[in-house]
Amino acid sequence: NLGKGRGRTLAIAAGTLLGGFVGNQVGASLDKADILYHQQTAQRTFETGKNGVANSWVNPDTGHQGTITPTKTYQLGSGDYCREFTQTINVGGQEQRAFGTACRQPDGSWQIQS
Repeated sequence: NLGKGRGRTLAIAAGTLLGGFVGNQVGASLDKADILYHQQTAQRTFETGKNGVANSWVNPDTGHQGTITPTKTYQLGSGDYCREFTQTINVGGQEQRAFGTACRQPDGSWQIQS
């Protein structure tokens, strides 16, 4: 259990970013506000975004930005929905790409699986 409220959001966001960006300078350069912008966009994208359509986020204070693009939506045998996605993060002109899967939790939030 990652907790509740904002702490949970930041913990999930950190997991989201760490899943695809461990060990690179771009991921390590993100601050808490960047992570929050990313996470808000990720939750909205996974819930209502169309496959193949990129949703962007930007932190106006740092200039860091990125995109999240759902690529496939499917339903598990349990009835839970999952979405495969690609994401980019751009910090100081350096762009990194990652891929992953997020699944909808019983409370309506989306959690990165891989």
